[in-house]
Amino acid sequence: MKILILEDDENLRAVLAKRLTASGFTVDSAEDGEEGLAYLAAGSYDAVISDIMMPVMDGLRFLTAVRAKKIDVPVILLTALDGNGDIVKGLDMGADDYIVKPFEFSELLARIRLVTRRHAGLRENTLTAGDLTLDLGSRTAARGGKSIELSAKEFDLMALLVRNKGIVMTRERICDRLYGADEAIGSNAVDVYIRYLRKKIDDGFDTKLIHTVRGVGYVVKE
Repeated sequence: MKILILEDDENLRAVLAKRLTASGFTVDSAEDGEEGLAYLAAGSYDAVISDIMMPVMDGLRFLTAVRAKKIDVPVILLTALDGNGDIVKGLDMGADDYIVKPFEFSELLARIRLVTRRHAGLRENTLTAGDLTLDLGSRTAARGGKSIELSAKEFDLMALLVRNKGIVMTRERICDRLYGADEAIGSNAVDVYIRYLRKKIDDGFDTKLIHTVRGVGYVVKE
């Protein structure tokens, strides 16, 4: 598995590269987003670990450029303890996960496994969350072996949440992914579809999959 590290702190960059290499990864590293884009243009990676605060091109500008270029690679953001605003921006812009400095190396490994496993699942025809299964080919849903009838928009929304399970999706990000930035859709439409989905997906089951993060958005948890 090949990892790209973007970090302007030379010592931290070296430590991460050394420990990831010792853990069996192939590692390239860069000190800013501009250099990181050059690496991505030259080869493919299974994941990118990117600091947010970097010179020349910071992590958020790097992320914007990556998604604009349709580069399909999981990105984990590194952020300081007081960087909550940057975390929200990063997730809205297409980051797959984040980790707050200082962090345990074991946590970083777990995050890498999570995003790469989730990303690999996107290449398959089936998405799962607990006992819920979404077949992307036939666009059918089932939970606990029982078929669930979903409208086209309900299916798209549930698939989006399951693809990003464990990650809080803001209403704005959901609107952008489902409708596109050029289509003016109120975030209350998302709330309406979530209510529909809860009745179909969660009602009658002890374990609820769809959760509200008050004031932010929604997340699917197994």
